[in-house]
Amino acid sequence: MCIATRQIEIIGVPLDLGQQRRGVDMGPSALRVAGLIAKLEALGHTVTDGGNVPLTVAETMHRGDDHAHFLKEIALSAEQTSEFVQRALAHGATPIVLGGDHSVAAGTVAGVANFFRAKDESIGLIWLDAHSDINTPETSPSGNVHGMPVAALLGMGPAPLSDLLGWSPKLRPEHTVLVGIRDIDETEKENIRRVGISNIYTMRDIDELGLRVVMERATLAASTGTAGYHVSMDMDWVDPEDAPGVGTPVRGGATYREAHLAMEILADHGGMLSFELVEVNPILDERNRTAELAVQLTCSAFGKKIL
Repeated sequence: MCIATRQIEIIGVPLDLGQQRRGVDMGPSALRVAGLIAKLEALGHTVTDGGNVPLTVAETMHRGDDHAHFLKEIALSAEQTSEFVQRALAHGATPIVLGGDHSVAAGTVAGVANFFRAKDESIGLIWLDAHSDINTPETSPSGNVHGMPVAALLGMGPAPLSDLLGWSPKLRPEHTVLVGIRDIDETEKENIRRVGISNIYTMRDIDELGLRVVMERATLAASTGTAGYHVSMDMDWVDPEDAPGVGTPVRGGATYREAHLAMEILADHGGMLSFELVEVNPILDERNRTAELAVQLTCSAFGKKIL
């Protein structure tokens, strides 16, 4: 087994302000306990743990606007996350960000995009999720910011996240790919049309085309005209039969083998700049098996093969 080894930096973001089911702040710990660092090192990678982005807990804060709960605090954590990510990239490392809820991605992607913007380059995004996460405060039925990061990164708002680091948008629609989507709010459908994302692969597309075709199209769209792409994986993109420890499970997700195949194709393609793993909730899990699967999938994304 020949693997292109990398210098990797682990960054924990134990953020749970973007949604209402508590426990996802323990996700980074669960992933570390599941042996993420040792298993990546066993593949030949050099791994350092950059620690956690410092955060305050929800009980010490007011939830703020009903249309975007804890937005001010989430924006502050996103700025700090972007700094951690940019530092890792400047050191020549590939950042692996461990969430937390998916609002974490607003900071992660901003950091990667800002780093490459300084080189006059743009980045792509491959978003593996049951949800499209393209609500805004005006369209969100819940006010949960973990349903807004894609909108923020495409410049649709909310402004404290869209305008992070002083510029917007962080992504172009043609370089943004959503994979595994199967639960979209009616208001999000209009947002998708308005911003012009065409690279959306629902579970029906995966059923009809096959996962290999979908991932080949995803890597092509995210890498054409870019420095490479960020991969953001919400564990609810996997079917809850295999990944029960998530806050918003939706039946009919990627199977165990489809999820591994997606990661293996990413590893083969070689265009990944950074990686993110979110929404592991140990309180809702069964003997940490969602975290253990997440670690296995990360290893596949970083080169582990069957043979």
